[in-house]
Amino acid sequence: MKQINLFVIFISFLGIVSCKKQEVTNPADAIYFGGDIITMEGNEAQYAEAVAIKKGKIVFVGSKSEAEKMKGDNTVMNDLQGKTLLPGFIDCHSHLLTIADGTMQANLSPAPVGTVATIPDIVAALKALKTKQQFSDTSLLIGWGYDQDFLSEKRHPTAAELDAAFPTNPVVLIHTSGHMLVANTLAFKLAGISAATKDPSGGTFIRKKGSNDLEGLVQEMAMVSFMPLTKTVLSDEQEFKKIKAAQEYYASCGVTTAAEHLVTPEKMPLLAKAAAAKLLFIDLQAAPSFQMAKELLGTGKIKWGVYNNHLKYCGLKIATDGSPQGKTAFLTKSYLTPVPGCSHDCKGFPNLIQKQINELMLGCYSNKVQLYSHCNGDASIDMMIKGHEYAMRKLNDSTADRRTVIIHSQIMRPDQLDSYKKYKMLPSFFTNHTFYWGDVHIANLGMERASFLSPMKSAMDMDIIATNHTDASVTPMDQLFLLWTSVNRISRNGVVVGGAQRIDAYRGLKALTINGAYQYFEENTKGSLKAGKLADIVILDKNPLKVAPIEIKDIKVLETIKEGKSIYKKQ
Repeated sequence: MKQINLFVIFISFLGIVSCKKQEVTNPADAIYFGGDIITMEGNEAQYAEAVAIKKGKIVFVGSKSEAEKMKGDNTVMNDLQGKTLLPGFIDCHSHLLTIADGTMQANLSPAPVGTVATIPDIVAALKALKTKQQFSDTSLLIGWGYDQDFLSEKRHPTAAELDAAFPTNPVVLIHTSGHMLVANTLAFKLAGISAATKDPSGGTFIRKKGSNDLEGLVQEMAMVSFMPLTKTVLSDEQEFKKIKAAQEYYASCGVTTAAEHLVTPEKMPLLAKAAAAKLLFIDLQAAPSFQMAKELLGTGKIKWGVYNNHLKYCGLKIATDGSPQGKTAFLTKSYLTPVPGCSHDCKGFPNLIQKQINELMLGCYSNKVQLYSHCNGDASIDMMIKGHEYAMRKLNDSTADRRTVIIHSQIMRPDQLDSYKKYKMLPSFFTNHTFYWGDVHIANLGMERASFLSPMKSAMDMDIIATNHTDASVTPMDQLFLLWTSVNRISRNGVVVGGAQRIDAYRGLKALTINGAYQYFEENTKGSLKAGKLADIVILDKNPLKVAPIEIKDIKVLETIKEGKSIYKKQ
């Protein structure tokens, strides 16, 4: 009997020891399993069974059985139930503050983004804004997103038309490209512009035929006079409310790192206040305007490349030329359709001269500040390549890891990709243009040039690290639709615009995740699911790699998680 009791005691002791061995000393906060978990590690799709996170970081990626060893009493077990999980989307170029401002402006976008189809529709939208916001009869009215190519009148509105509808209100209409606007007489007066005002370098005030009288349309650098009006900063309470709404919009699209790539002097103090008040809940990559280069480069006024409560000044932004749909992008060959303000050899124009670009690039490179340059046309891309070569010669340094970003890189030539490869420049493409303006580009440029628009496949085949972006508010912040355009390249009218530049969905996702992290020098902390990286995650209802390419745009974001914390959940 004693032997039996001793045996029972011995077995019980072993059980206690066994239980102690299974105790979890450092449990995960949450474990995700039960769906397609795409790691975005490597050149081909790789899947994991589970992801474990703790204190805002990923601590394990691998098998479910191994992940379960990190399960503690308080670990939240998240069964994906067949849904898809991947790294949070990284916005490689947009304008979050413009989106924020748009919450108090009239949406003048054509279908499918909005409902404006005529100039009377524009007037109606402005009147509705005036009523909704309870603006007075002398308040400034701003509308954004109009596109003359999709108005039934097939032209820009005029100052006279806006004067007739709003005789006592100043009115500014911002073009969908952001590179031109229409003002009425009172708005011109507020901006200090008259018929006697000369066109600035890199900009144009369109005149009535046969006179110096202002017609209403303002292009490129001529818009600078209107910035104090369009970028007016309201009370902190109002501005913070707008920024919160903009972040919520980005989060609903699966974005965990956002961009504001043209911070104006008017908005710089606002960003500092928002960060100090800890109001940013997604990372914001801010690129101040080149207009502040002397104030910011080498002065120590701001810290470059360092986060402060989710705000990071990632680099300096240059606006080198205009928009191809607005026909202000700077090209080496002429547009094929009439261009406002131009009568012959119409190739658009640069916003800056080569000397200015050279000095800006040298200033950035000398101070180890990353440079982001808006270039839509091949002539403006040539200017950037020349500027890079100039700065390298001056510094006698061709090996530094600068990661100069050429935003848009749209109307390119194949030889320019060779320069990107040689100089390790990064194109951030804009494949949404193939849908929204593909038909317009075919008319304006011809099929050959239009087909090489945002040549993502050619770039990636050359092992150039390329990203993709929406340029919101130019197009909606919809990362799945952006992926769809890179994979399908189908226009509004159903025309394939450059079928040879279609990429597979996995490479399309790389442009929105790990390549985006690389663009921002953050590939070691973001962009893929790997132990040690931030727990920035998006959950989708379907796997973009497994649905038919044409169905990618219909995939929905179910949840967005920033550093382990849910910041959006679809209702």
